[in-house]
Amino acid sequence: MTDRQVAERIASGKINASDDTAGRSLGQILRANLLTRFNAILGSLMIVVVIVGPLQDGLFGVVLAVNTVIGVAQEVRAKRTLDRLAVLTAPNAHALRNGRLVELAADAVVLDDILELRPGDQIVVDGLVLATDSLEIDESLLSGEAIPVVKALDDEVRSGSYVVAGSGRIRAIRVGGDAFAQKLQGDARRFSLVRSELQQGTNRILRMVTWVMIPAGVLLVTSQLIRSGQSVNEALRASVAGVGAMVPEGLVLLTTLAFALGAIRLARRQVLVQELAAIEGLARVDVLCIDKTGTLTEAGMRLGAIETFGDPLAEEALGALVDIDPSSNATLQALAALPVPSGWTAEVRVPFSSARKWSGAQFAGFDTWVLGAPDVVMPDSSLPASLLTRIEAFVTRGDRVLLVARTSEPLSGGVLPAGLEPAGLVVLEERIRVDAAATIEYLVSQGIAIKVLSGDDPRTVGSIARRVGIPGAASAFDARELPDDPTALAEVLRGSSIFGRVQPHQKQAIVSALQASGHVVAMTGDGVNDVPALKQADLGLAMGSGAQATRAVGQIVLLESSFATIPGILGEGRRVITNIERVANLFVTKTVYAAILAVVVGISAIPFPFYPRHLTIVSTLTIGVPGFFLALSSGSPRAQPGFVRRVLAFTVPAGAVVATVTLLTYLVARGPTHATTAQARTAATLGLVAIGLAVLVLVARPLNRAKAVLVGCMAGGAALTWAVPVSRRVFSLEWPPAGALWATAGIVIVAIPLLWFLVAMGARLEDRLSPPLLQ
Repeated sequence: MTDRQVAERIASGKINASDDTAGRSLGQILRANLLTRFNAILGSLMIVVVIVGPLQDGLFGVVLAVNTVIGVAQEVRAKRTLDRLAVLTAPNAHALRNGRLVELAADAVVLDDILELRPGDQIVVDGLVLATDSLEIDESLLSGEAIPVVKALDDEVRSGSYVVAGSGRIRAIRVGGDAFAQKLQGDARRFSLVRSELQQGTNRILRMVTWVMIPAGVLLVTSQLIRSGQSVNEALRASVAGVGAMVPEGLVLLTTLAFALGAIRLARRQVLVQELAAIEGLARVDVLCIDKTGTLTEAGMRLGAIETFGDPLAEEALGALVDIDPSSNATLQALAALPVPSGWTAEVRVPFSSARKWSGAQFAGFDTWVLGAPDVVMPDSSLPASLLTRIEAFVTRGDRVLLVARTSEPLSGGVLPAGLEPAGLVVLEERIRVDAAATIEYLVSQGIAIKVLSGDDPRTVGSIARRVGIPGAASAFDARELPDDPTALAEVLRGSSIFGRVQPHQKQAIVSALQASGHVVAMTGDGVNDVPALKQADLGLAMGSGAQATRAVGQIVLLESSFATIPGILGEGRRVITNIERVANLFVTKTVYAAILAVVVGISAIPFPFYPRHLTIVSTLTIGVPGFFLALSSGSPRAQPGFVRRVLAFTVPAGAVVATVTLLTYLVARGPTHATTAQARTAATLGLVAIGLAVLVLVARPLNRAKAVLVGCMAGGAALTWAVPVSRRVFSLEWPPAGALWATAGIVIVAIPLLWFLVAMGARLEDRLSPPLLQ
């Protein structure tokens, strides 16, 4: 197309633009952070405070506003960071413009553009085939059918599919919203928490909180207004305090914040997180499926040797086969320096594909020549013993070996011709990554099983695996002998870790069988043959140097294609999960004790122990500020399922103890020590802060210097709040009688060991109820 034709189509909107964005828009982010049920509750309570006063009781509104600003700012920051990196992985197209091929971004393609397709390309528009050279398209991402489809002239191809072999040209017939265009890519890059146990668990907790709040809140408000004997204003302020205390206002914020900052930290390591839930995903993984080439070894290969068995045409044929194959895989790149012979014209050609593991051509006047894996091109029984010995020597030291064979029989379709005779060997050398052994050692030490799935000879794969220290490498399994039955396949997988001659569909079947056995599976990949397995896996890790299709379906893209970045992703995922669980323990403990207080106070019809401003002190010093820092802390064990169960096992006993301490200090101050209501509320606030700090110590375990400083600062903040006269006036704190203070201290001292004991018992009960980890 000419520039004028392109401009006309852009002007008329016939361009491959998509409404999908790499995440939520700014408006969506604002709505998600502002328009929540808890913000609505707290906003309504804030209006009540503004009406009845004093404004000091509305300090929780300031905290709410700050939380919202932080949440919006960090999500926008994460979105911008991921968008910048996503540009590096977005699919491109090769279009014919002004008589020459140019590379374009997918959204720059217009209707009627002529696009050239190459192996590994993701198709970005719906198109009509204009020219084909053995073009094979994988449409499994659209149809679920993993068998490549051979495309003929005038056949239609759809965006979201990708080229596995051959080449061709298409004319764009549907673009933008009229086609499937970029839908797959947009879904992969969406800024979301889909399929996240943490999100599902948090939502479940929030639903439970809502159901608890409704009856408890109604009981409390009714009691305070009708039966407590307080003025209307006093009753309303007490009701606001009781209902507001049950709201876990920072839980969603800090959950989102932990994920967003995790994505930003990984971005600094050149790791693109296309789905935020992927950070959580790797932390839960217990099986990692990897390829050999590009993962354990360097991405490229080096030509080691060519042995021609005295056939004068073998090396020329090899050069001709390499020249006519449009694939850009590592094997052909290693052979690219071979001279191209003249006079070799291919009449029939079969391009290389991972499923076939060979390529071939029928040359005019030069017979049919085939290049591929020796045991695929010719059975071992048909090869001379001396040749088998040579092949064995190369593969056992970790080299890749290809056989060059010839025959006078014609080449037809994708079937090997009869009468093939060996004409030469090609030896390709691979270099093991310097960090591969250390990475494997770390992953194994963390309880992650490694499964190597390679298309190479099992002996080559086993040799490389032994050298990097993968357990079970001594017995590599030939995937051609794998059973089709999923149960039988799962049994083989329990005993074997190294697999060679693996077909693309077998990678997907292996991942599926592991998942059926209860494992959480991650899969690394860089080639189009890895796409079905990447899509099937719980977590797909795509190499940045890989094919467009793999980058589109991978939930995480390793932009520098470094296997050594995986431990960092693992650590970040564990960090996020553990920190969110800590934060949930803090906020849900507050909800539990607030609900208990609301019910007890509602039944007994006594004035509520706090004004809203008192609970602002408690929430800030024992939950909000420490929760923020705990959400960013480092170091954590491997993640396990049962998030909600563990949170409840901690928060129910902890909340019960905290509520008991609060009620006892309040009632003792009002009764035996004859404190005023204001003094009793101060005593209850003091007791609640003290036992709240004890809960904080439990949540922050294991303690280190930073966490100890955090707890110390919160205790110091509490001391300053009571010590400074202005602060006491603002927060309505009146020192209770000495007897009330001693009683408060005694109650807290007795309660702390009880708190630790009950939380430990809850953890033991949770351990007994939880299913054992899979081995």
